[in-house]
Amino acid sequence: MRVAIADPLLVYRAEFPILERSTYLVSNSLGAMPRGVADRLAEYVDQWAEQGVRAWANGWWEMPVTVGDEIAPLIGAPPGSIAMVSNVTIAQAAVLSALEYAPPRDTIVMTELDFPSVRYVYDTLAARLGARIVVVPSDDGIGIDTERLLAAIDERTRLVAISHVLFRSAFIMDVDAICRRAHEVGALVSLDSFHAVGVIPVDVRQSGVDFLTGGVLKWLCGGPGGCFLYAAPEVSASVAPSLTGWQAHARPFGFEPEMDYAASAWRWLNGTPAIPALFAATEGPRIVRRAGVQRIREKSVRQTSRLIELADERGYTVNAPRDAARRGGTVAVDVPHAYGVAQALLAANVIVDYRPNAGIRLAPHFYTSDDELERAMEMIDEILKTERWRECENRRGTVT
Repeated sequence: MRVAIADPLLVYRAEFPILERSTYLVSNSLGAMPRGVADRLAEYVDQWAEQGVRAWANGWWEMPVTVGDEIAPLIGAPPGSIAMVSNVTIAQAAVLSALEYAPPRDTIVMTELDFPSVRYVYDTLAARLGARIVVVPSDDGIGIDTERLLAAIDERTRLVAISHVLFRSAFIMDVDAICRRAHEVGALVSLDSFHAVGVIPVDVRQSGVDFLTGGVLKWLCGGPGGCFLYAAPEVSASVAPSLTGWQAHARPFGFEPEMDYAASAWRWLNGTPAIPALFAATEGPRIVRRAGVQRIREKSVRQTSRLIELADERGYTVNAPRDAARRGGTVAVDVPHAYGVAQALLAANVIVDYRPNAGIRLAPHFYTSDDELERAMEMIDEILKTERWRECENRRGTVT
């Protein structure tokens, strides 16, 4: 019999209404909505209704940077170094567009397991910009060998653009070693840290990373449309994105025909920002800061380790790193008929997701109880035993 562990982080469960009616194990895809978001969105509605266009001058225009300052403490970034943008694809495209790829420094290093949306923009634009892409393969579909990746970074490398935590397996890349190697040969590093920030400690100054993108959608519980781009101040001052817009201009309301980039995070903005998403974006990060990322990480390691134990006891395939130091917040468990099983879980209000070549992804967060892990695995057993997956297997809804 397992002894219950006192869990002070469960005090935050009350902040998330969906936890009252479901087992929520999908924070790697969409974090639970904090209760306070409704008030923040109502504040947006009231400002628009009462102030109209004057709301731009009363805080709206600055929100892509002021909201970025809410994220900054979570990644060790200084104020004014983070720009909020609509999604990580756009953020990574801005980084890609800011650099020149003339020989001999014409190479971008990526990996086979990076998130496809980021790969799409790099694969599409790189050739037009004169860059070549070197893709480092994976031996097992779970991780990337660090030494092989470091060997791919050489004097031809302009940019290393990789995922910080791999989305299918939650494998954590050795960011410090990668940044050291890139800087030794004069290259820059752009990390997609969407699956890292909020569940593992991230420190941009310790690693020395040049660019870091992420979002509040997942572990930060801030909803869609609130993504961020950090640019190291010394790097930001020396480059400027070709993918740009009027909010990046030093004098946007001068409506000048020529571009004159603003300083710091402002130069990484583009067109008119999505204000409602920015109102929703702040509540989750504030709760995560109060809970403490180090405490969240310690709990995550314990709970993901327990999920692996439960899967092993049943003989289910685990597509996640066994080494906790290399494992993020997600455990992918592959079972027979995994898609149908995932659909049956969703129908029973056990919220998970499914990924091809990975299986059912289970992602406990700081508000998850240990009992919920046990119940989820017992429900997988029951769905397989009763073959309830059959009635769900052909249901082709969106499983994110």
